[in-house]
Amino acid sequence: MFTVSLIASPLRANLTRQTAQGLADRWGGGPVRWLNPAIAAEFDLSHRPADFQDAWADLHAQTLDLAIQPTWGRRKKILLADMDSTMIGQECIDELAHVAGVGPRVAEITARAMNGELDFNGALTERVSLLAGLKDSVIADVLASRITLAAGGAELVATMRANGGYAALVSGGFTAFTQAIADRLGFDEHRANTLLAQGGLLTGQVGMPILGREAKVEALQSIAAARGLTPADAIAVGDGANDLGMIQLAGTGVALHAKPSVAAQAQIRIDHGDLTALLYLQGYSASDFVTG
Repeated sequence: MFTVSLIASPLRANLTRQTAQGLADRWGGGPVRWLNPAIAAEFDLSHRPADFQDAWADLHAQTLDLAIQPTWGRRKKILLADMDSTMIGQECIDELAHVAGVGPRVAEITARAMNGELDFNGALTERVSLLAGLKDSVIADVLASRITLAAGGAELVATMRANGGYAALVSGGFTAFTQAIADRLGFDEHRANTLLAQGGLLTGQVGMPILGREAKVEALQSIAAARGLTPADAIAVGDGANDLGMIQLAGTGVALHAKPSVAAQAQIRIDHGDLTALLYLQGYSASDFVTG
């Protein structure tokens, strides 16, 4: 048995009953269940439809997301989330670089690295080197004035934890940021890289080993094993090339507003919905949501 999910952006709320019921009828699906009027609906199928990609493209053009996954085991026990451009709206290193006066150069490297065009470890090392001499006190200023939480993140973490889930923030960014974001959103743990500083100034170096793509995969494996679970029990979300390994390994892997090369290889892509889409994918209705 499979479950088909249709999800709209909460800002647009443009999922109509005609659209949802029309797709269910087209595929011979079961009754449509509304998880949130005009925003999220689902129905069950006995098979994977041969024309799924055609339907996906049609709905994508209407700014709607479409996903299909096995019904059994949809509700996950672990959340593994990227931070930059996923749980927050920015790339932290780009914000630091802006303050340091090297914003355009660093942003260009970040974009290429997240699209898989550059080796992540080398790109991170190069970008951090451009921050040498920046006061480490700037981190707190950037957190306070330039970092915003992504829509739906608080509900995602709080709802999964209220239902017995374990939430881990695993970032290729920096612990100085993940600590603050994990605290604000209620994550159980966080893992990231360390910006090295001396005498109140950033040295332009990052602590080794670098937490990149493989480290995120290892984090998923170790977090699951520590709880007597497997990666199949996890939902993982991210947007960059360094997230692709964990997205592909997790039971439910979601590319959220992701770079094109990442979205093309992910199990599920959410291009229009916010982070609450991960709850709808698991069968939670809006009335089930818990706020942090």
